[in-house]
Amino acid sequence: MRNARMHQLKIAALLLCAITAGGQALAQDAKPKGFTPPVPVGQTSNTPIDSIAVVVNEDVITRRELTERVKTVVQRMKAQNVQLPGDADLQRQILERMIVERAQLQLAKEMGVRVDDNQLDRAIARIAEQQKLTVQDMRNQMEKEGITFAAFREEIREEIIMQRLREHEVDNKVQISDAEVDAQLAAEAAMAAEQFEMNISQIMIRIPENASPEVIAQKKARADEVMRQLRTGADFAKMAATYSDAGDALKGGEVGWRSADRLPPLFAEALEKLKPGQVTPVMKSVGAFHILKLTEKRSMAEAQAAAAVTQTRARHILIKVTPTTSAADAKRKLEDLKERLDNKAAKFEDLARLQSNDTSAAKGGDLGWLMPGDTLPEFEAAMNGLKIGEVSTPVETSFGYHLIEVLERKTDDLSKEKQRTAARNAIRERKTEEAAEDWQRQVRDRAYVEYRGDDLK
Repeated sequence: MRNARMHQLKIAALLLCAITAGGQALAQDAKPKGFTPPVPVGQTSNTPIDSIAVVVNEDVITRRELTERVKTVVQRMKAQNVQLPGDADLQRQILERMIVERAQLQLAKEMGVRVDDNQLDRAIARIAEQQKLTVQDMRNQMEKEGITFAAFREEIREEIIMQRLREHEVDNKVQISDAEVDAQLAAEAAMAAEQFEMNISQIMIRIPENASPEVIAQKKARADEVMRQLRTGADFAKMAATYSDAGDALKGGEVGWRSADRLPPLFAEALEKLKPGQVTPVMKSVGAFHILKLTEKRSMAEAQAAAAVTQTRARHILIKVTPTTSAADAKRKLEDLKERLDNKAAKFEDLARLQSNDTSAAKGGDLGWLMPGDTLPEFEAAMNGLKIGEVSTPVETSFGYHLIEVLERKTDDLSKEKQRTAARNAIRERKTEEAAEDWQRQVRDRAYVEYRGDDLK
C-alpha cells in the first residue's frame, strides 16, 4: 500500500486536472473579496463544477467521468433489457470497476504497453466488419445514441491495452500438465456415463391458433383415437404418417437422438419413465397434442463413442469487399470465374493463385482437411451441400465472397488428440479466469485509493 502522506503534496496539482476551463476549482478562501470568476463560453453560472471523485495512485477519477460512465452503462443495460439496480449500488459497482481499470492502465504504462493509432484503426475496422457496417456507419449510429466516436476510440484503446497486459501478466503464465488433462477427461467420461440420449419419434396433432373449445375437443378426440389404436397394436410409424401434423410425419414421425436438455421439460419427464418401445400418454402443449415413442436409449458416453466426424478437403477463391471493390463487383467477378470453370476454360487452382485475396492463394486455394466448426457457418453450410468436384455459386461471408470446391471427404472417429485438445482448452479457460480474478485483486489491493466524498464509498 502506498503511503498516503506521499500524495498530499500532489493533490493541489491533481485538482487542476479535474476541472474545466478557467480554474473554477480554486478554493473559496483563496479568492479576493468580491471576486466573481468569469463564466466560460457555453457554461452558465449554475453549471456544476467538476471535481475529484477518487484518487488512484498518481491519477484521479472525476465526478464527470463517473457520471458519463454511469450514463453509458445505463444505456447499454436498457438496450439489452437488463434490470437496473438501485442508483447507489450501480454507481458503486461502476466506480469500483473504474478504479481497477485505472490501476491496470497505470501498470500498463509503467510496463510500456502501448496501442498506436494504426493498431487502433484496424481494431475498430474489425469491430465494424463484425457488425456488417462501415466505420462511418458505425460512427453515425453512435452519435445518434449520444456516444462520441472519440470517446469510443479511447475506450477500445484502453480495452486492448488491458487485454495485452492481462496476456503478459496472466494468460502466458498459465501452465497445464498432462495429469490435469487426464483428470479432466476422466471427469467428462464419468459425467457422460450418467447422462442419457434418447432416440424418439412423435405424433403431433396441431391445435389451430385461437381455436374454440369445440375444436380443441375435436383435436383431443383425434389424439385419443390414435392412442387407442397404438394400444391395440397399431404401428407407430404408420400412425404418424396417417395422423401426424408434424413435418416428420412421412418419416414415421422420426425425430432422432435428443438429450434431455434439448427437449421441453414436459417431454423429457415423460420419456425418462419409459423403456425402449413404449409410448407416452397424450400430452398437451400450447399449440398441439403429442404422443412420443422412445425407440432407443443410450448413455452420452456410448453416443460419443459412436460419433463420427466427417472431414472435408476443400479449396476456395475469395474476393474481399473493399472500398474499391463493392459486394456486387466481388459477386460478379466470381460468377465470371465460375462460368470459366463450368466451361473448362480454366483450372480452379490457377484462378485461385491469380485472383484469390486469401493466403491460401499460393496453394491454389487449398484449405486442407476441415473439421466441423473450422470455418464460418455460412461457408460450412454451402460446402456441406456440395458433391465432390462440384463448385458452388458465390457464397457470402464476413470475409467477402467465395467460390468453394469440395475435393474429398472422409469420416473418422473423433481423435483422442482432439479430445485432449478440447480438455486442455477447457482447463486453460477455467485456470485463466481464476488467475485473472486473483491478479486483478492484487492490482487493486496495491493501489492507493482515496475517496473524495462519503456518497462514493
